[in-house]
Amino acid sequence: MKARHITSLVAAGAAIVMMLSGCGSTGSSNNASSTAGSNIISVYGSEPAHPLFPGAVTEAGGGKVVDQLFAGLVTYDSKGGLHNEVAESITSSDNATHYVIKIKKGWKFTDGTPVTAHSFVDAWNYTANSANKQGSASFFSTIQGYDDLQKPDVDPSATLSGLKAVDDYTIDVKLSQPDSAFPVKSGSHAYMPLPESAFKDPKKFGENPVGNGPYKFVSWSHNRSIKMVKNPDYKGNRVAKNDGLDFMIYTSPDSAYADLRGGNLDFTHAIPSTALKTFQSDKSIKAYNQPGGNTLTFTIPEWLDHFGQNEEGNLRRQAISMSIDRKTIAEKIFNNTSTPAVDFLAAPISAYSKDLKGNEVLKYNPKKAKELWAKADAISPWSGDFKIAYNADGNAKGWVEAVCNYVKNTLGIKAEGAPMSTSDEFLSNVDSGKMTTAYRSGWGPDYPSADNYLVQLYASSSADGKGANSGNYKNPEFDAMMDKALSAPSTEEADKYYQQGEEILLQDLPAIPLWNQNATAVSTQSVSGVEFDYGGGPVFTELTKK
Repeated sequence: MKARHITSLVAAGAAIVMMLSGCGSTGSSNNASSTAGSNIISVYGSEPAHPLFPGAVTEAGGGKVVDQLFAGLVTYDSKGGLHNEVAESITSSDNATHYVIKIKKGWKFTDGTPVTAHSFVDAWNYTANSANKQGSASFFSTIQGYDDLQKPDVDPSATLSGLKAVDDYTIDVKLSQPDSAFPVKSGSHAYMPLPESAFKDPKKFGENPVGNGPYKFVSWSHNRSIKMVKNPDYKGNRVAKNDGLDFMIYTSPDSAYADLRGGNLDFTHAIPSTALKTFQSDKSIKAYNQPGGNTLTFTIPEWLDHFGQNEEGNLRRQAISMSIDRKTIAEKIFNNTSTPAVDFLAAPISAYSKDLKGNEVLKYNPKKAKELWAKADAISPWSGDFKIAYNADGNAKGWVEAVCNYVKNTLGIKAEGAPMSTSDEFLSNVDSGKMTTAYRSGWGPDYPSADNYLVQLYASSSADGKGANSGNYKNPEFDAMMDKALSAPSTEEADKYYQQGEEILLQDLPAIPLWNQNATAVSTQSVSGVEFDYGGGPVFTELTKK
């Protein structure tokens, strides 16, 4: 998903009232601007894996686009603080199980129709209903009636029993359990409003979205570009300082970097591994490097032979994890733009800890790795090869090969990368549960909460295609810890439950944490206003050029 900065999360008590302050394509040269003489910024993009329906988007290529086209209830500042966007207020009661949301008047979609409470309620119902196959359905798992919408024979028009529009500007939300993170997650693109036209022809809408955000959609030329212009009717906190954005779609970060150095692209946040040692000293461009909120992992799904959610599978995951020298790879492959992981969270989040019980599985220990592998062999002798799949149009090749070399040399098994040609192909296999090997994974937060890193990635409610738990990891003990965190009366108490949940993950390793990634980017000399959001993602509305 999108990369965003994480910060301390406000936890709900018995009654929380949140009155938030409103405040080129595949390597060919592309023109830096789609409109001669205008302040339109060309930026690096990748082909979205899904239609541009906010609830369907679960990866960065589409997420960065959708975030520019839509505006939700709240926005986040650079420190992760919440500010009202379309919401006038979000009021919590009954121990964070009941929320009343007031909507501001005067907001419009770019087709001229009004943004109302129904725009949100209809969108949330559509996304939550499993018949509509929206990848962000699990974001609504705490609203009453969600489980009924996950039944195999559910009516596509069925709605959440705990959700209703009281009038055009009031939303009433009843939850099945306390959820202190609800106001925070309501700013993610899963919660964006939709106009009536979205439901009349969802397929058409996904190709030609109508939003209410800082930009207005112009066109999507598949595998080439997505163009948008500044929305003159936008009333929110993210007013664009440029005239528009051209997301130029590349299949190689190297090609984008070459285009930028040649003046044919204005901005890219995807620094190719071949340039990590030189991009900050290149005087022909502007370079940016600062701490970020992205995590980099790889997932070993339990349906693979020898990797079930059992003693053998856990021993093998732990052995593989301890075979990897994260520090050396960070130095040699990432040129110190990544930090070795010590838990499942990004460093700026309040629940982040270097002292979790069991985090020794994330430390390089080849002797212990061999012992664990031998114990697993005693249960069931190893057979086959170990592979990590990745998309060849990204930056994963270098680190995947380095990780596989460590696994091979430490455990004495055949280990290698398994490239897929495009991110679209790769993500389609991940989303459909068709991966036959381990695969690269990672996360950039959708909203400032530990909930987003943990619940959305590893809770049972996010498995089976309903969320980002692509490995279908399910552990009732972990789920219970996440429920306790969401019910906690303070951030401090919530963090303790999140950390206890992480200690369960460190035993099971549904994904193997590798590194936390810095926010890096480059631009041409003519571009200014480069800023990063709370997770290290670029703030596109701030970009401008001479």
